[in-house]
Amino acid sequence: MLATLADAPFDRPGWVFEEKYDGVRILAYREGVKVSLITRNGIDRTGRYGEVAVAVLKLNGDCFCLDGEVVVFDAKKVSRFQLLQRRKGPLQFVVFDCLYAQGRDFRNKTLAERRAALEKIVRNGDVVFLSRRLPGDGIKAFQTASRLGFEGVVGKNLASRYTENRSMEWLKVKVHQQAEFVIGGFTAPGGARSHFGALLLGTYSHGQFLYAGKVGTGFDEKTLQSLHNKLKSLVRPSSPYSLQVPEQNVTFLKPQLVAQISYSEWTTDGRLRHPVFLGLRDDKKAKDVRRDG
Repeated sequence: MLATLADAPFDRPGWVFEEKYDGVRILAYREGVKVSLITRNGIDRTGRYGEVAVAVLKLNGDCFCLDGEVVVFDAKKVSRFQLLQRRKGPLQFVVFDCLYAQGRDFRNKTLAERRAALEKIVRNGDVVFLSRRLPGDGIKAFQTASRLGFEGVVGKNLASRYTENRSMEWLKVKVHQQAEFVIGGFTAPGGARSHFGALLLGTYSHGQFLYAGKVGTGFDEKTLQSLHNKLKSLVRPSSPYSLQVPEQNVTFLKPQLVAQISYSEWTTDGRLRHPVFLGLRDDKKAKDVRRDG
């Protein structure tokens, strides 16, 4: 179940508001002594997040499916995708929903019922813990998230059922602008920069691949090298963009890699202002990257 992006903070009766985390969405399955951690596009990450799998095995119950997010927190207890990408800190698994437990399918139950089932399975520990509920008033929840530096707020209807799509029953409001973009090319390096200068970004809209600007910050030397190694195998002779790109000395790529980007705003001509590269994502397909978040 995915949240729909809301334009502004809001408050509604019968809704709860949770911290929006900046990590990788994971479904955690346990069947007896076997644990599987699966991304939203079906990639098994049990090996990559081994310490999370071990912690899930210690939860109450021997058969369940939990929905949550693997994160790494900074010193202020704010989750940062960039820290997770670079594994700079201990992994933790924030759990916010229960789809199945002890022989019962909870997807057609209300969120209130699912949360109650979840709280019987999860007791907050060092690795696995329940998602943080913010003040019941949505406006105050957003103010709290802004003050503490969270990525945003997710509002959820307590009466909602779990549906496997993007839903209006879950609404997210971002404090910091951050989104996924597809890499469609790179520019030549200049000055002391090695490997490449900037990455060309894009999103899909109505079957078109549209240019969203370029990002040239957020890279260290190690990231430049590892990224360039991935980019070289995707080089193509022509532009993947539906419209002409206003850049020179570009090497175009097959639009397959997805990057997480922070930015201040969109310009009137559809470009990102002050973009910063945070890392690559492999938990989302390039074709699913759209500007609506």
